[in-house]
This record gives sequence, structure tokens and C-alpha cells, in this order.
Amino acid sequence: MARNSFLSGVYAAAVTPLNPDLSPDLDGLGNLLHFLSGRGCHGALVMGTTGEGPSFSIKERMVIYEHAVKVRQSFPEFHLLAGTGTPSLGDTVFLTKSAFDLGFDAVVVLPPYYYRKATEDGLFNWFSQVIQQAVPSDGALLGYHIPPVSGVNLSLDLLWRLKEAFPNQFTGIKDSSADPHWARLLGERFGQNLVVLNGNDKLLSLSLQSHGSGCITAMANVLSPIHRLVWDQFNSGNLNEADQEKLSHAREVLDRHQPMPPLLKVLLSQLHGFPTWKVKPPLLDIDSAQVEIIISEFLAAVE
Repeated sequence: MARNSFLSGVYAAAVTPLNPDLSPDLDGLGNLLHFLSGRGCHGALVMGTTGEGPSFSIKERMVIYEHAVKVRQSFPEFHLLAGTGTPSLGDTVFLTKSAFDLGFDAVVVLPPYYYRKATEDGLFNWFSQVIQQAVPSDGALLGYHIPPVSGVNLSLDLLWRLKEAFPNQFTGIKDSSADPHWARLLGERFGQNLVVLNGNDKLLSLSLQSHGSGCITAMANVLSPIHRLVWDQFNSGNLNEADQEKLSHAREVLDRHQPMPPLLKVLLSQLHGFPTWKVKPPLLDIDSAQVEIIISEFLAAVE
């Protein structure tokens, strides 16, 4: 049952710390993962959208994967998920297999987003190849449903086919559609037989009420104690809507000041004392004139 899956819980879609020369700040990554492990997160996704994964080379991703696993040795109960999806089947297979070989608990795989009009049969074949070539029999793959960014929809029928064909390895999805109707449909179609980790903070409670298993969100970098409160309260049958409202209001602030990676890096620096990490092109650092406005709006949202 998905609700009881070892992947259930609150995950941060971790930012990727970068040095001024845009190389990975591995010490910063270690500090961030330690920070998240102490603030209610069950785990973290590295090299996802918030982690700017598609902006990194295969070599850079491998360095980051390797260091994350090394850091996790200090808190082994903390789950690590790797973003491994690329438009290339071969690169995706390589990264996925490498992540499992290193000891990641699961992978989160974008669809091949270059060919946005690929058919359902084509997507089924692509994911099947990834699973057959790279996912061990006890491995867990989550499809990454983020059509506003990828331009590729993972239909309910496609998810059903993948679950039927690979009942153990195709574990579920990260749902970043930001669509409440879709969140309900997932629950109606799959019940608790598919792990659904929602990617939009405003929909955490709704997703849980629709048999979702938790969340993987950018905002958990800075607000994971509130995400954990909502998750714990729901599972104890005492959900406090005021906590969900804080998440919703805070998410509305961040949505006004997109994109997420530079926003989260500024918030981590200003609110939690981390360095002001750079972002990879084509993203730009937050204009210094906007920082005070963003911090003020964000703090007001979570009061």
C-alpha cells in the first residue's frame, strides 16, 4: 500500500549549492542535507527541477550523487532520491543505474521532454527501456509528472500500463501538475496502490486526502517543519487547516517571484545563514533590490 510505503513522507526538492565559478559546492551540499535531515524531512530529491538538474552535465551529476550518498552515511534513515531523467534514453539509463549502484533509495525520472508530441506507446516504450536496463528488481522509479515544464503529460492510462507491467519497480509519480482535479483523479484511479508525492505545497492536504503519500517540494528547503506538521497531523487524524493555509500562502508568494532555484537560495541565505549560492545559466540570481520585498512577503505569509 502506497501510504505505508517506505517512500511516504516529506521530501525537500533540494537546491544545488554552487560556488561563484558555478561548480558544485560539495561542502554546501553536505551542510544542506544535514540541515534538512534535522527539520522534519524524511528525505531529499537531488538534481530535480529545483536542484537545476537538467542544467548539469552527466559528470557533474555523478559528482553530486556520489557526495550526497557519502554525506547520508551520517544519517542513514534519511532517504535520497535522484533526479535522473534526460531527453536521452542512454543518458537516463546511465544515470538511473548509477544512482542505484551508489545506494539511492529511488529515482525520479522526467519523460523525454524534447519530443513533446510523443505518443503514449512511445512513452511506455521509453520508460520500459529505462526500467528494464537500469532499475533493479527491488528498485523504485517514480515518473515525474510536470507538464507545465516538460510539456509531456503522463496520462492515467500510461501510469496504469507501467504499473501493470512493472508492479514493483514502477512505484509511483512526483505530481507537479499543480492541478487539484488531477490529484483527485489519481486517488480515484489508483487508491493507495501508487505512491504519489505531490510537488505543490498548496495541494499537500488535498493530495493526502486523495490517497497521496506525501510531498516533494521546493519550499520544503525552508518550511519543512510545517510540511511535517501537516503530514503528521493527517496521519494521526487531526489535520489542522491553519498549517496548510500557511503553506498555501507562502507558495503564492514564491509563485509571484519565480523561478524557484534562485528564490530558495536567497531564502536559505537570508533566513538560515547559508551562503548566497549562485544559479546556473540560463537562470539569473535574484536582483538585490527584490530581496527585501520577497523576504517580507514570505515571512508575512507564514506568521
